[in-house]
Amino acid sequence: MLKRFFKIGESNINSVMDKLEDPIKMTEQGIRDLKKDLTAAMESLAQVKAMAIRTRKEANGKQQMAADYENKAKKLLLTAKEGSLDTAEAERLATLALEEQAKLTLEAERLGNEAKNHEVLAITLNTGVAKQKATLSTYENELATLKARAKTASSTRRINAQLASIDSSGTIALLERMKERVEEEESLASAYGDIAAQTDTMDREIDLALVDKQAKGSAMLDALKQRMEMDKQIK
Repeated sequence: MLKRFFKIGESNINSVMDKLEDPIKMTEQGIRDLKKDLTAAMESLAQVKAMAIRTRKEANGKQQMAADYENKAKKLLLTAKEGSLDTAEAERLATLALEEQAKLTLEAERLGNEAKNHEVLAITLNTGVAKQKATLSTYENELATLKARAKTASSTRRINAQLASIDSSGTIALLERMKERVEEEESLASAYGDIAAQTDTMDREIDLALVDKQAKGSAMLDALKQRMEMDKQIK
């Protein structure tokens, strides 16, 4: 009966372990997918940041060129005012410079807006990457905990299986037989002790009896000798 219960329990435990292994495998696969997504997101973030930096640099360059053309137009007008250059020619060239300055300013504004959009997108992507990293860390910790629980459950299962496989009734019977054997040995030892004590007492009584008789015989002999001596003296 005990073994049958053990088999049923073992079957249930195996079923639980199988169910426990599935979430572990699924979590491991999920973590691998998250890592791939995180890698792709970080690559996208790097690309967007690079575009933002490049576009911002181009916008600043266009803005600087526009400022240079404006300065050139000013210098042309000053040169004409000083008489070093024909006024009409100076104004024509200054007009061309200002037209170029206007184009560059518009281009700088466009690039500036584009750079700003890239920077905003980079911030959004960076937030998403941070969340993905946090999620990945959480899942990795949960996976480690799940694996530890699975290992503990497996160890507990083996220990319980070993305990359940022990024949407790047979062990108890052996202990009872050993107890009876020890009690028999103790009884025999006590019996031999009693016999030895009785033999010792008997020998002691005999010795005492012999000593008493010898003492009485010696006293009687001494008394007889004394009477014989007295009789001789009287005669």
